[in-house]
Amino acid sequence: MCGYNRKYAIRLLNQRPKTRKKRRTGPKPVYASAELLTALKRIWFASDQMCSKKLKAAIPLWLPFYDTLYKALTPETQGKLLTVSAATIDRLLKPVRLVHGRKGLSGTKPGTLLKNQIPIRTHFWDISQPGFMEADTVAHCGNSLAGDFVWSLTMTDIDTTWTENRATWSKGAEGVLAQIKDIEVHLPFPLQGFDCDNGSEFLNYHLLRYFTDHPSVTSFTRSRPYKKNDNAHVEQKNWSHVRQLFGYDRFEDPSLVGMMNGLYATEWSLYQNHFCPSMKLLEKKRINSKYYKKYGLPRTPYDRVLASDHIATEAKERLEAVHKSLNPFILKRRIEKKLRVIFKGVKVTSNVRQRI
Repeated sequence: MCGYNRKYAIRLLNQRPKTRKKRRTGPKPVYASAELLTALKRIWFASDQMCSKKLKAAIPLWLPFYDTLYKALTPETQGKLLTVSAATIDRLLKPVRLVHGRKGLSGTKPGTLLKNQIPIRTHFWDISQPGFMEADTVAHCGNSLAGDFVWSLTMTDIDTTWTENRATWSKGAEGVLAQIKDIEVHLPFPLQGFDCDNGSEFLNYHLLRYFTDHPSVTSFTRSRPYKKNDNAHVEQKNWSHVRQLFGYDRFEDPSLVGMMNGLYATEWSLYQNHFCPSMKLLEKKRINSKYYKKYGLPRTPYDRVLASDHIATEAKERLEAVHKSLNPFILKRRIEKKLRVIFKGVKVTSNVRQRI
């Protein structure tokens, strides 16, 4: 009836139904429970989607506060979250990874007046005590650098990776200096060195006079022109601490400066420095035409400050008291609440400008 060969008909009749699923070989999946995946995704989104190696170090910091906002996890799930490897985290989160590809504009205008008075820093990797900080600015200009708008100042410590951010209007010399002073008050260690790029917001008489008369700052240096990697520490923080928070919109309302500083100085600083681990480069060497880098284990800036022998015991005790009063999930909710208010102001300003 079908015209099949006898052997071919036998093979067809002996085949298993196609609807039957193939049996999976090997051991049963260990991390396939819905409760574990849900908790992992919530911690990952709350920690701003950090990489798997950092997330593995952050899970022990975030897990004790999980049941304050969500349903308590079973002991089995908690144990699996604490033992899961970075590679397994990558595999579990692969379906929900997000890709960011947009880039911003550079607003650095060279300041040529004081290049002879401010030396170039040449010792880039031999910082072994806190207090030596790199500084840079980020433009919230949207698609155009024309006119006045908000700038963000970023200062990061080379030894502990402790980072502080402040907003200023139009990056004038006096405004930048005022925010540097405010950051200095909030640091858990004294400021000992200040390194910046060659922008006019840093190479001016206001900062030169301030650091020349400063009781603890021993060096005020600048990077080499057109060598962005000289300030690699702060350049990386410009992305993780500013762009990931505020994006690339244009902030041209002066009233946004106060709201941004309220977020920067309280919730954002505590969130990043106490609960977001980072990795430090320990060794970099070149073999033939390739560079090989070795990184240390992910640690929070708070942990590095406590482990430092150059910070006073009283400062560490004050920092520990602050840390015990924090909840990362509550900090994240407060950050999102303030961000909604800020972006509402950005949208209103943008609509008014379009009408004009």
